[in-house]
Amino acid sequence: MGNIKDLPLHSKLFYMNEQVKTLLDKTNLNWTVRQEELQTISGISIPNKKAIVRDDNNTIVGVHSDGYQPYQNHELMDLLHQVSGRTGLEIHRGGDFKGGGRIYVQLKGNDLKLGNDRIEGFLTGVNSFDGSTSLAFGHSNTTISCQNTFFRVMSGLQNKVRHTKSMSLKVEDICRRLDVVLEEEKETFRFITELSETRFDDLIKEKVTRKLFGIKPEINLMDEDALSTRTRNNLSRFYIDLNGEIQGKGDNLWGLFSGVTKYTTHSYSKNDNTEAKMFGGIGQVEQEIFSDLVELV
Repeated sequence: MGNIKDLPLHSKLFYMNEQVKTLLDKTNLNWTVRQEELQTISGISIPNKKAIVRDDNNTIVGVHSDGYQPYQNHELMDLLHQVSGRTGLEIHRGGDFKGGGRIYVQLKGNDLKLGNDRIEGFLTGVNSFDGSTSLAFGHSNTTISCQNTFFRVMSGLQNKVRHTKSMSLKVEDICRRLDVVLEEEKETFRFITELSETRFDDLIKEKVTRKLFGIKPEINLMDEDALSTRTRNNLSRFYIDLNGEIQGKGDNLWGLFSGVTKYTTHSYSKNDNTEAKMFGGIGQVEQEIFSDLVELV
């Protein structure tokens, strides 16, 4: 490698901060992307389209129009490193999904002590190269007793920051946004406490179950013939998770919601369900159920 003064500006920034490099190594985000023109098999150029390619393994992580400008991992990590220095929120962990098409970084927030349990709070930042999300931040938590995770709505910066050449992110702007997210974290903890103090009945349990699995009101949950084999199996796993959480947390709305998060975290599929909860439809359903239960307290 030549002298650092011969490197592009973004590469200079990358090598100037060893702490950032360490964080990138720790989170497996120590790689950059480049843009390449697209062509058909016969060599015809595809106008106004570019592939976003990882430099380390030459895999395509996204396809965009000419106006797209990638926000590199080291730029994001440098930004969050500065934010960490100003706010005292330490970078906790990070990673990627879909081969690097989506990335996330978490900063450690506050915790909530609830009975004999502890709920750890995190501020989660997400970004993408596949176009699935802009740079956004939201509150998430992990219940220590069962390692259930829950992600609240991710809020995009400046009404969904677009990846363009004019995109400029200031530390002050991020800090202001994180101040809002921290207030949302306090609100979430307050809601959780209130949920833990409110009992539920069979009607509420049924409504939650129907929303979680998308079962229509006219279908009798007790009629096995009206449900597919897959739905019956999913319901069985959910009821096992729910009963376990209720035994530990009581027959209150928090125990009910913990049954939901235990299912979405551990039983929704055999794989790690973090991506589905952070980006996918199951995460959206989970958030809707939480909001519905909060309205009851």
